[in-house]
Order: sequence, then C-alpha cells, then structure tokens
Amino acid sequence: MSTTIALFGAGAMGSAVGRRLAESGAEVITFLEGRSEATIERARAAGLVAVPLSAFAEADIILSIVPPAEAQKVADLVAPVLQESVKKPAFVDLNAISPKTMEALAAKLAPSGVRIIDGSIIGGPPVSGKAGPVICLSGELAGEPDLLCRFGLKIRPVKGPVGAASALKMCYAGINKGITGLSAAMLLAAARNGASEALKVELAESQAEHLQRLRHSIPDMYPKAYRWVAEMEEISEFLGADNPAALIFKGMAGVFQAIAEDRTESRELIATLDRMLENRH
Repeated sequence: MSTTIALFGAGAMGSAVGRRLAESGAEVITFLEGRSEATIERARAAGLVAVPLSAFAEADIILSIVPPAEAQKVADLVAPVLQESVKKPAFVDLNAISPKTMEALAAKLAPSGVRIIDGSIIGGPPVSGKAGPVICLSGELAGEPDLLCRFGLKIRPVKGPVGAASALKMCYAGINKGITGLSAAMLLAAARNGASEALKVELAESQAEHLQRLRHSIPDMYPKAYRWVAEMEEISEFLGADNPAALIFKGMAGVFQAIAEDRTESRELIATLDRMLENRH
C-alpha cells in the first residue's frame, strides 16, 4: 500500500524535501494554484504531483514548508478541508516561526480534529547522496518519525509540547543567521569607511576560521535574504519586547530587507563583500 505525503511549499527547501520523499518511494502531492511558472516547474522536476486542495485530506501526513510569513495562511487555507474530512492526517508545521506563532497556528487547526505537530528544519535543503537536514519534531508524536525516516528524512524528536521544536529553530537560526547578518553589516560598514583592506588583514590573522566561514555563508545568503526577513522578525518576537536582544533581530530583519529590496545596494554589497572575502590579502 502506497504512502501519500501532502506538501505545502515547493520552494528551494520544500521541493528538495519533496524530491527526497518521492525518490524514497512516497507519493508526494502538492497544491500549486496561483504559483509561478518557475515554482510549478520546480515542483514537477522534483517529482511532486499537483492536486486540488481537497486531496490533502486523504493524505497520510501533511507537511508545511513555506516562508515564515506564509505559515498561518497555510493553516487558514487547509483548516476547512480538514474540518470536513473523515480521515485526519497529522499536520506537521516545519516553518521557521516562533512558539507563539506556532500556538496561534495550532489554534486555527484544532477545531478540525487533526493532530498538530510542531517541527523545524536544521540545515540546508537535502542533497542527493548526503544525509540531512535534521527534521526536529515536538508535541504529541505517534508514527510520524518512523514514517518520515522510512522515506529518507533524518528525524530528531524534541522533548516538549508544541512550540519546543520552534524554539529550537529560533535559537539555532538566531546564532547561525545572526552571525552572517552581523558580519555582512560590519564588513560593509568597513568598506564604506575605508577600512575594508585593514579589516580583511586583521580577520585573516586573528579570525581565519570565521573569515573562511564568511566566504561561504555570505554569498549563500544573497538569494535567501528575502526569506530571512520574516525569520528575523519571528526571532525578535520570540525573545520578547522586554529583551534588549530583540532589537538586534529587528535590526537584522532590516539588513536583510535592504539586501532583498534594493537591487542597486544589493549588487554593491555583493561586489564589495566578494572583494573583501576573496582569498588573497
């Protein structure tokens, strides 16, 4: 008997996860109404099958892998379908959202009677021949870890209620992406104030390992900056208004927003940082 996994999200991460599931033998269905031609083609290339939203109610499990700002919209979209469904597939949210946002999302789906599982993804999109990323799950888990492991995903249960896996993601992303954003901001500040060459020398001598990391993490950030804006805002909300660190991530959202929206500044940033991060010094 085949296993059907319904997937919201055919972006870089969602399509890569879907591809791994499909290559491991699952039937992976997705909802593509209103999506761009590029997204539709990416989904097709990954082996995802486009279906009407009503088909999600017949799946064995539903995964949501969308930009943070879209997570609650997915819940709004699917809640009526699940409410009317006899079959109640577990709904697994794998988005970079705060525990508070996750709780609000769960409240929208609760009347449908489905089990709601909080999840997060640690690491980049799956690559053929390599393990990972890690899928962290919290809440009331039943057979979902075994099912997803069977189809090629690396699952790590997180002890705690709905919200625990989201909290883990907020903390991990705050460190990982926060370092990238902070470094980009200061490297650019150095370039604008005539200190770029001197800073590069200092980093090469005293922070060689960090500089080497930046040579990969900053260029990798450019095409993702638009998605990181909402994630930084979720981290800020997670920290709380009374926590001074929340302001850091509000500011980080602005850094990524500028890179994503201002193409001229983005090109200048890329060129400047590429020069600063090249191997010779």
